[in-house]
Amino acid sequence: MALDAATLALTAAELKATLTDAKIAKIFEPTRDELVITLRTRTDTYALLLSARSGSARVCLTEETFENPETPPSFCMLMRKHLTGGRLLDVHMEPGDRIVYFDFQCTNEMGDLVRNTLCAELMGRYSNLVLVQSGKIIDALKRVDFEDSDVRQLLPGLPYTTPPKPARPDFLLVSSASIVVAACQRELPVADALNKTVAGVGPVVCREAAWRAFDGEHLPANELTDAQKRRLMAAIDELKELHAQGGCPCSVTAPDGKPVEYTFFRPQQYGEQYTIREWPSFNAMLEGYYAEKDRAERLRTKSKELHKAVHNMYDRALRKQAARQEELAASGKSEKLRLYGELLSANLYLAQKGMKSLTVPNWYDEGKEVTIPLDLRFSPSQNAQNFFKNYKKKQTAARMLVDLLAEGEKEIAYLETVLYEVESASGEAALNEIRMELKNQGYLKYYKQRDKRQKPADFLRFTSTDGFEILVGRNNAQNDKLTLHTARGKDLWFHVQKAPGSHVVVMSRGEEIPDTTKQEAAELAVIYSSTYRAGAGAKVAVDTTEVKNIWKASGAKPGMVLYEVYTTVYITPRDGLAEQLKKLGIDYYMLTGSVNKEKRMQMVDSFNKDDVPVFCISLKAGGTGLNLTAADIVIHYDPWWNVAVQNQATDRAHRIGQKNVVTVYKLVSQGTIEEKIIDIQEKKKKLAEQVLEGEGMDSVVFTKEEIMELLG
Repeated sequence: MALDAATLALTAAELKATLTDAKIAKIFEPTRDELVITLRTRTDTYALLLSARSGSARVCLTEETFENPETPPSFCMLMRKHLTGGRLLDVHMEPGDRIVYFDFQCTNEMGDLVRNTLCAELMGRYSNLVLVQSGKIIDALKRVDFEDSDVRQLLPGLPYTTPPKPARPDFLLVSSASIVVAACQRELPVADALNKTVAGVGPVVCREAAWRAFDGEHLPANELTDAQKRRLMAAIDELKELHAQGGCPCSVTAPDGKPVEYTFFRPQQYGEQYTIREWPSFNAMLEGYYAEKDRAERLRTKSKELHKAVHNMYDRALRKQAARQEELAASGKSEKLRLYGELLSANLYLAQKGMKSLTVPNWYDEGKEVTIPLDLRFSPSQNAQNFFKNYKKKQTAARMLVDLLAEGEKEIAYLETVLYEVESASGEAALNEIRMELKNQGYLKYYKQRDKRQKPADFLRFTSTDGFEILVGRNNAQNDKLTLHTARGKDLWFHVQKAPGSHVVVMSRGEEIPDTTKQEAAELAVIYSSTYRAGAGAKVAVDTTEVKNIWKASGAKPGMVLYEVYTTVYITPRDGLAEQLKKLGIDYYMLTGSVNKEKRMQMVDSFNKDDVPVFCISLKAGGTGLNLTAADIVIHYDPWWNVAVQNQATDRAHRIGQKNVVTVYKLVSQGTIEEKIIDIQEKKKKLAEQVLEGEGMDSVVFTKEEIMELLG
């Protein structure tokens, strides 16, 4: 949806309250339609996004990180020249229109103070950013000349004028009575009639007024009774009052997770399947709504571009393979060349120079004759030698073609898997991983400076109904990592037969894997394959073997492995199985003494930022040097001999920056060695207190008797 004037007014009011007197620190133009201005107040730093994109024009504060071009665009350079260091004086709107003015006090090249105004015109495909000084245009993000418009031009040096305003009255400025009177003259449903009558609000407001007035009943505007008109006026006044009170920023999400709408009130027009979210501010609402929308748009664009590139590679590989097959078929005629050479050599006495052909008996086909074509340029003996030379060339080419055809089949199979991965990619990160894989394989160009390394995504993790962990690779690179590095010999491997798909591994933990878990893993192998997408419900062949039976050929493409000892099962996957198993699993990080320092800090940083709820930490490995402020529950699974070590581990959550109450649990089973350890810990604690108080100087280490008692 487009940002309407009513919502924009509330957003501008927030910006004014937050940013007034802030100074401009940096200006960037990450895309051709977007400008990001960093402003600093006395206490905070804010990033102001001004977007003139037709589908997502808005102004709001943002926390998103943008990739900036290596060379700043000309408009960005001009903005830096005129605005950098400037102080924001005021934020105000054009009454009844979608234009926000940002007034800055700046210093010009002569050192004089000047007032520059950045005009953000947020009107769909006509959205623009215009820098104005003393009523004249310095420049515009999108210049509009006389060829583009004969009504209004946006060129440097011209006076700045506002766009023509709509002929309809502003929803917020006119009375509800006049709105209803005008709307009831139209032969349209009430919501459509209101939308055609007023300006300043979007269709969602008009629909909401009609919904609140008539409880969702669709009535023609020109047939409303006086009582119904009064109800409609009351609904309009209610919405106007909500806006006057500062509104309630709300967004609407469809059942499929796609953002649908946002507005300044909590809408009642959507069913229970839709999700209504209230935001802390209008800036946060616009940032969240459009971030999700832009993310989906970027994903669609990137997916489309990458799919097109891979599909072209795939088509090229198929054409190349067809040409090789034709060439190989043609090379099969080389035996005729050998025959000509042998027969001509044996009958040279019959041939003379200048003959176009020679007919001789065929020894290999008794009773038949063969006509041998001759090249007039050469003698009969030279013709014979030429036949033998061409024969050898054809034979060599045939052998090479056989090898090339085998390589071509592998390449086609690999590109088929990549096509499947692109089509099933779940996010931008997955597409970036596929793109990087193609660059590493030489299919796409690699730009060292531009291509930044990103944190690789984790495998898909599931837990079987028997409690076994099932890992699924998201792409070819992950498939290699999972099968060849993460999995161990006795772990069970699954893959659909002769089709692109993910590697699936059941982590055996050294135990016998139940049939139920095997069945679920095989079903996951089908679900995460092209066969499932091609036609759910059919039986699919799935190969399974132990990981120790799998190897990778030298020079093989990512995700391509070989195996010999295997079992094939035929599977029909159940609907919703992946979601079921996902619910049983819990994402976690694992830190032990084998984790290196770099990986250790990466996991700590990720845990404090993302939504992974559990961090499993070895007591000795993670007892010091960690800052886990995201955790507010500490569970000691095993007690340690020295209680101080446990306390150090607990203190990983009790750090500066912790905002929640930290709860500590100690799991102790009755009648076990843990219970004895706890008992001795208490004795040692009392003994230590006595020593500190001067009441005793006995050793604070375990005695032989205590250790023997502990061991039973």
